[in-house]
Formats: sequence, structure tokens, C-alpha cells
Amino acid sequence: MSDFQDALSAAFALVAGQDPALAEIVGLSLRVSLMALALAALVGLPLGALLAVARFPGRHLIIVGMNALMGLPPVVAGLVIYLLLSRAGPFGHFGLLFTPSAMVIAQAVLIAPILAALTREVLEGMWEEYREQLHSFGVSSWRAVPTLLRDGRLALVTVLLAGFGRASAEVGAVMVVGGNIEGFTRVMTTAIALETSKGDLPLALGLGMVLMAIVLAVNGAAHLLRERVARMSG
Repeated sequence: MSDFQDALSAAFALVAGQDPALAEIVGLSLRVSLMALALAALVGLPLGALLAVARFPGRHLIIVGMNALMGLPPVVAGLVIYLLLSRAGPFGHFGLLFTPSAMVIAQAVLIAPILAALTREVLEGMWEEYREQLHSFGVSSWRAVPTLLRDGRLALVTVLLAGFGRASAEVGAVMVVGGNIEGFTRVMTTAIALETSKGDLPLALGLGMVLMAIVLAVNGAAHLLRERVARMSG
């Protein structure tokens, strides 16, 4: 018990003192996750909006496939991206493997289906409400996508927060494609796994505290936004 208390005290000291190693890992984690979120949003939000308004053959198959990808095992995604980015792969000449860029791609691949599926759920209800009015103005289903994205922006912020929370907690895929290289591709989740195995509990606990604080902040913000959306729509 004393060892745990000592490790916990040392972890608090690292966080409070803004330890350079800890700050570097946290900073890289946030940059990678935010860039992955932006990349995934460019694909996921428009795709989810299109699936909410469009009706075409094969739509249900796309939705089923997208929902299945929400549960894609991270290590499998990491393996596929590793093969694509390796020297023998089709994109090996870009030299992205074991770089933060590869980690961004891995996280984006994992969260894009989540953003698309949640966006579709959010905007389908809005489309049912707006459809007749928009059609009366001569707005087609495809042209209604920007309107829905704009009017549903507050609700979609909660979707983005969910995606960011998923990205920041990822470990398997980023370990495979990033290599967990100290000072270059080591993020909070991979550092926690490594430092725990090495027995460096203060750093692992300190990073765990920061990660939990980020997760709690994201979930708290999402909860407040959901309540605000409910009040506005109610």
C-alpha cells in the first residue's frame, strides 16, 4: 500500500510540476487525436448526412457495413494500415510508417465510421422534419445536406466529442503503425502500457490522470450540449 501511495504522490507531483516528458507525450496525443478527428470529420459528417437524406439501391448495405466498422478491432485496422504504408505496400514510398502521420490515419480510419453513423442518426430526424418544407422550395435531397449540417451543428458537436474521446483512448492501432518511439510517436495510451510494464508507475499514473481528466471533460461537455439541444428542441 505504501508503494502505491508513493507512486500516486509522485504522479501528482509530475502532473502539478508539468514534467517535460509528460507534457511532451500529452501534447503529441492531443495533436494526433485532433488531426485525426478533423480528417475523419471531413469524411464522416458528409457521408452520414448523405445517408440520412438519400434513398438509393444499396443504401442499407452501406449502413450495415458502416455500423459493422464501428466495432472494427483497432489492431486489425492498425495491421491493414501497416501493410498499406510499409515499404512493400502501395503507399510505402511516402515514408509514413512509424510517424505521427500514420497514427493520425489509423485513428481517423477508426473514428470515421462512428462519426458517419452518429451523424446519420442525428440528421435523419431533422430530415423528416424539414423534408417537405425544403422540397417546397425546390431543394433536392442532395442539396439539403449543407442545410442539415448547418442547422444540426450543435448536435453534431456532441458527435465530434464522441469521436475525439474514442481517438484519444486508442492504443492498439497507434502502437502498430506508430511504433511507440520515445520523443516521436509515444502518446498517452502507448506510454501508459509501456511504463506500466517497465514498473515506472509514477509516469504511468500521471498520464492516466491526464487521460481520465480529458475523457471526463469531453463526456461532461457532450452531456451539457445534449441537454442544451434537448431544451432547444423541446
